[in-house]
Amino acid sequence: MSILVTGGAGFIGSTLCEKLTASNQKIICIDNFNNFYNPLIKKNNISNLIKNKNFTLYETDICDRNSLKKIFKENKIELVIHLAAMAGVRPSIENPLLYEKVNIEGTINILDCLKENNIKKMIFASSSSVYGGNKKTPFSEEDKVDNPISPYAATKKAGELLCYTYHHLYDISIYCFRFFTVYGPRQRPEMAIHKFTRQIFNNNEISIFGDGSSSRDYTYIDDIVTGTINCISIIKGYEIINLGNSHPTSLADLIKLLESSSGKQAAIRNESMKPGDVFTTFADISKASKLLNYAPETPINEGINKFILWYKQMKEDGKLYE
Repeated sequence: MSILVTGGAGFIGSTLCEKLTASNQKIICIDNFNNFYNPLIKKNNISNLIKNKNFTLYETDICDRNSLKKIFKENKIELVIHLAAMAGVRPSIENPLLYEKVNIEGTINILDCLKENNIKKMIFASSSSVYGGNKKTPFSEEDKVDNPISPYAATKKAGELLCYTYHHLYDISIYCFRFFTVYGPRQRPEMAIHKFTRQIFNNNEISIFGDGSSSRDYTYIDDIVTGTINCISIIKGYEIINLGNSHPTSLADLIKLLESSSGKQAAIRNESMKPGDVFTTFADISKASKLLNYAPETPINEGINKFILWYKQMKEDGKLYE
């Protein structure tokens, strides 16, 4: 199968592309290597893929409609996995127009290319952030998500709605995955687990927003990739599906796990909660289990150990590029 992956040089994208090329799928990767974080990180993510005959890279932007149209015409694409986006809650509050342009306009550009080239299958990367401050847990796909509390969350909800519109109008089958706090090797450097690990190893203070009781449904990268791949052969219609671990971990407990795995003590500074942050995330994964045979295999302690081992190796090799 010939699969287009947008954002294919990022954390989730590069890991997914490696798994797909290993199973002899042909991958067309789009990534713009922007400066949201050091572009060398993405270059390193795909350094082995570049040599693979089943991998083709286009360094371009999903907001460049003409470039996208050319790529779609040059390649016989059977499925699109749309991961490219501006990520992060707090940066979206500082620069909402950029998030609107990339996450909404860029998604429309991709959907238009599917329509114009009669491509009938897509996977869209949404986010657990769409649940906002929902009090009912675990979060179900049936829950009302009309009150996003950050521009990032609003753009992801908008992306889901646009996907449904194109499904309805043009009979494109689309699965929207709500990812829950993905972590593991290659995690972006500004995300909590990576950032805290760096601060611990550099003997810097860790800023904790709140009293440490807030929690996240940390989900290991391999489980996310497996869930995504499991749906490729069955995409039909329109579905919204949670991909999480369904075992939230408090911030305080996360830091204890990082300390235990690294063998180092964290210096902690408490600060007030930030606008846009939610208190907890917790995925109901019964739908993913039923439709995709999804069953997360990596508990948080095991995943943290794997991440720390990766971090140490990358630090030793001088490839953290932070």
